[in-house]
Amino acid sequence: MDQTYIIASLWLGLAVLSAIIAYHLRTSVALVEICVGVVTAAITSYFGIAELLGTDSQWLVFLASVGAILLTFLAGAELDPDVIRKKIKEVTVVGLIGFFAPFIGCALIAYYALGWTLQASLLCGVALSTTSVAVVYAVMLGTGFNKTEFGKGILGACFINDIGTVIALGLLFSPFTYKTLIFLTVSIAVLVSLPLITRALTRIYAHHTAAIRTKWVLLILLGLGALAIWSGSEAVLPAYIVGMVLAGSAAKDTDWIRRLRTLTIGFLTPFYFLRAGMLVSLSALILAPFVFLLLLAGKVFSKIFGLYPVIGMFRKERNEKWYYTLMMSTGLTFGTISALFGFSHGIITQAQYSFIVAAVIASAVVPTLIAGYAFLPKHLLPQNGEFKKS
Repeated sequence: MDQTYIIASLWLGLAVLSAIIAYHLRTSVALVEICVGVVTAAITSYFGIAELLGTDSQWLVFLASVGAILLTFLAGAELDPDVIRKKIKEVTVVGLIGFFAPFIGCALIAYYALGWTLQASLLCGVALSTTSVAVVYAVMLGTGFNKTEFGKGILGACFINDIGTVIALGLLFSPFTYKTLIFLTVSIAVLVSLPLITRALTRIYAHHTAAIRTKWVLLILLGLGALAIWSGSEAVLPAYIVGMVLAGSAAKDTDWIRRLRTLTIGFLTPFYFLRAGMLVSLSALILAPFVFLLLLAGKVFSKIFGLYPVIGMFRKERNEKWYYTLMMSTGLTFGTISALFGFSHGIITQAQYSFIVAAVIASAVVPTLIAGYAFLPKHLLPQNGEFKKS
């Protein structure tokens, strides 16, 4: 028991350090946590004390998994349904191209240029097809674009892009058996009835019973997660859909969402992101930097070549088109989730996992910096306390 508390204290100490670094660098804390995990694993391995981190402890793996599930749920729950309805053509076209272009491009690079197996190449394509809602949302908040039609359109396209990733991960790597059919049937029944039951629980008990909505949502997420694992799938897959279903009901309570976000990001997700970083083999990256650079270039350039002409159908101004395209070229949360899924299920090796996660991390940084410094559409920024709708 003492060892458990020591390991937990160490990991939360790393989480605090990551938060401080992220504040001063003005970047995503999740990104810093992954990088701190990589460095910590490299240092402890060098001194031969890596086992002290307890990376494979069952309780730690469970906390990391729950963190990924709740973060995925929040990504869906904080979506603005009005944006999807109002800009349905734009977000659908941009989101789908944003998924298929890097999925096909990176899978072909991994298979033909790197000589990976077909399964590993497809997993690589899925992991590098993502757009980081976390990174994009943080940037939108920082600039004020989250209050504009321009920013909301980008967030909506990110959602469609990541839905494609979630569906592809399930279809390509989950065996379709009678268990899959049971999982789909139960999930559909739960999702259909979920808004009504959640509203009823909220109306009757929310202000009289301690945190019943949080307990209810956790029950649904972990229950569907358990069913997903039993069917041969991944626990995070239903979480995004659950969040999307509740986006128009319980998630309207911003205080509740804020408290749930605090629980998730303050306690659970540091275990997920730090562990994702610790599983990266720094030696593999040093020995073969070409692989990492090739995958990063494959992701970013396939996104650009696929998206820039399409985004030109909806945005005519040069900076708007480039900013939109580069924001859609970022990746982080779902990329690392997909890569960790592949590594945990033996689809990719640790070296391949390291290359993919390194490319995902770099894609969260490089396009964001270029977009902010070179292509910021300043004419859409807040002016005199108001936001332009464009």
